[in-house]
Amino acid sequence: MNKNYTLLLFVISSFISYAQYCTNVGPSSTADSNVESVILNGASGSINYTGCPGVIGLQDLTFLSTFLNAGSNYTLQVDFGTCGGPYAGVGQAWIDFNQSGTFETTESLGTWQGTPPALPQSFNFTVPIGSQNGPTRMRVIQQEAGTLPINPCGTFTWGSVMDFTVNIGNGVDCSGYTGDDTNDPIIVSNLPYIDTNDNSYCYSNQNLVYNSSDVYYQLNPSPMMESVTISLCGSSFDTFLSVVDGFGNVIAYNDDVSGCGTQSGLTFNTDGLGLVYIIVEGWGNASGEYILEIDGNYLNTVDLTEENILIYPNPANNFFEVKNYNGEIKIYDLAGKKVKEIKNYFGDSIDLSDIKSGVYQIQISVNNELISKKLIKNDFE
Repeated sequence: MNKNYTLLLFVISSFISYAQYCTNVGPSSTADSNVESVILNGASGSINYTGCPGVIGLQDLTFLSTFLNAGSNYTLQVDFGTCGGPYAGVGQAWIDFNQSGTFETTESLGTWQGTPPALPQSFNFTVPIGSQNGPTRMRVIQQEAGTLPINPCGTFTWGSVMDFTVNIGNGVDCSGYTGDDTNDPIIVSNLPYIDTNDNSYCYSNQNLVYNSSDVYYQLNPSPMMESVTISLCGSSFDTFLSVVDGFGNVIAYNDDVSGCGTQSGLTFNTDGLGLVYIIVEGWGNASGEYILEIDGNYLNTVDLTEENILIYPNPANNFFEVKNYNGEIKIYDLAGKKVKEIKNYFGDSIDLSDIKSGVYQIQISVNNELISKKLIKNDFE
């Protein structure tokens, strides 16, 4: 569905800003309602916390930790109590299973509503099979005079907000994944490009547009490109697509493209652009499998002739380029044997390190005609 973007450009300008857990949260008073105890026995180790007196803001208890295994069942016991007078309120707990830096609705372990003193609450939960291995956070909140569901990033007057560490094992090993941020993006080396991926695990929330996990792709447009077209049509969830340059400036963004439901698509002009990042994420907290397609639209080559297509440098050592041309390139030796083929050339350097010294023919197609250029390979230093 379409959304209102009145304030989105202001928010989107902070893209290259790494996600962190919200910490400016919790009560402004130490009086009355307060979590009195938290107990979680894990596969190894346990969290056993006793509260009171009350603490203003976030109570960082991440030095208390336990180990949980993906696919296993556990019980979290919380005593939503008081350090003063008995007043009605609500309570809730979450574990950030996908390590996205946010506590999502699907990561809630359970809720409570009542007036202390009350019996400790037991939240029975199963660690999802797709949980990411490694340390993550568990957050427990009690909010006096609040309503359910609780905002895990909210502020209020009386109550508690406390974070603990949970170490996940037997889950998804994300050590081989790329694309979580601009420091380790998925490289788009050739166009057209297609990638099927899933942002529901192994990716975190690295920009400020939505709370969903996002995936970063890096593209360096060819000088022969006029524009680039990107599509997420066919994805399994409500997507959001954006493009930023190497300094984090927004080039383009789209929520719902016409004819593609809640999936995204856009075309942006590459004139004067260098390296760009293409960011795939979900609307809100949406995540799942997606299909990303990227293709280039190139400058008109009708007027290209054999004379203005140049081989440079020539003679060449380990690399050369074909100036003023994009398309298929084939390299033959003087015996007519094909020694290298580039299906989609977009102006990048061509590696000759695996070809011995000699004279070769570069065969390309211009205006539906095959033409040849001579290339000399020398192993000079």
